Amino acid sequence: MPPAPLENNPGVSPDTIFALSSGAPPAGVAVVRISGPLAGMAIDRLTGGRPRPAARRASLRTLIDPDGGAMLDRALLLWLPGPGTVTGDDMAEFHLHGGRAVTAAVLSVLGRVAGLRPAAAGEFTRRAFETGRIDLNEAEALADLLAAETEAQRRNAMLLAGGALSRALEGWQHQLLSLAARLEAQLDFSDEDDVSALDAGFAAELAELDADVARWRDRLPVERLRDGIRVVLAGPPNAGKSTLLNALVGREAAIVTPIAGTTRDLIEAPVALGGVPFLFTDTAGLHAGTGDAVEAIGIDRATQAIAAADIILWLGEPGEAPAEALRVGAQADRRALDRAAYDLLVSARSGAGMDDLIGLLLDRAAALLPGEGEAALSARQRAALDRLGEALSLARGEGDPILVAEGLRLARAAIDMLTGRAGTEDMLDSLFGRFCIGK
Repeated sequence: MPPAPLENNPGVSPDTIFALSSGAPPAGVAVVRISGPLAGMAIDRLTGGRPRPAARRASLRTLIDPDGGAMLDRALLLWLPGPGTVTGDDMAEFHLHGGRAVTAAVLSVLGRVAGLRPAAAGEFTRRAFETGRIDLNEAEALADLLAAETEAQRRNAMLLAGGALSRALEGWQHQLLSLAARLEAQLDFSDEDDVSALDAGFAAELAELDADVARWRDRLPVERLRDGIRVVLAGPPNAGKSTLLNALVGREAAIVTPIAGTTRDLIEAPVALGGVPFLFTDTAGLHAGTGDAVEAIGIDRATQAIAAADIILWLGEPGEAPAEALRVGAQADRRALDRAAYDLLVSARSGAGMDDLIGLLLDRAAALLPGEGEAALSARQRAALDRLGEALSLARGEGDPILVAEGLRLARAAIDMLTGRAGTEDMLDSLFGRFCIGK
């Protein structure tokens, strides 16, 4: 069955791409994906003209080299006619035995088929975006999902990839169009010298939309999920900060010696605890009156890190702890400490109290991360939502219907920036370049 001509499929991409879409071989199965108007022809070439499988039904086929007739593999084949596919194009998938030689042979044959070319990084997902199968927020979320290293990152990426923000934007867009239509009708049918004030229902609906947008603007930043909750270990020299850092991250990230002032610079160590990303920072010991210029710089950097921390573990005198810091009585196996003066006592060497410390960190982190069903937003998304909020404020704050109409127009433009209907090619190139080839 020959591929449908392009003029009968106005939404398809002009050329056909292919790539290995699974992990690098050797593997149990290798998935080779094809997308474009010649995907069906590629099936025909590699199966020797046998009837194509029924759409969206896996079928066993023998794949052959069309130039020499040599058998390549016995594979499962999927024929996925567009536009109901992830890219919007006709697609095919070959599920091969995952050896290097098999995979290389099939890719080599596809590369010799006229009209097919290897896909660029992220090109399958970019086609899904360009054909309207996903919007920019869902594409960004897919990139985040591929890069996710913790459970919290995975959950957030899945929420956005599943359209959590996109559905809200679609609803807002419909509301804005409805409000704009009502406003235009009022302007069209009003006397030029006597444009009446907007009705109470219009103002209430606009206020409700503004409040809904504000709730999304208050969402937490996704950078906290990507970079980790910033936990700074602070206190005087020889308080046990480096030993505790090493115990928390499970490796020798910091040098530990009995010599005071061993740590002079910030030492950062990322780790996931309970599926939550953390970035632990060991700091120089805080004390006054140092005559060492290098040590003074380390203390200054420690002070800055404390100011920027999400959570502070204070290992000094409890009464000197910064506000909201967790007062940790470290080296509890070697020192007599007043339990009532600290939030908890720990010994990094024996492990006593470490589970309790991790529990406290996870409790604190829960308040700093999105709740169940809530999505954290990127800097780009937050900036666009801010522009949307400013446009709605303009629309709500102006009594002149013409200025209200301008506010609604700016709000729709902000939504177009969020969905990718308006944007720069460089930004799109940067985004889709984050994907692997075959995605």
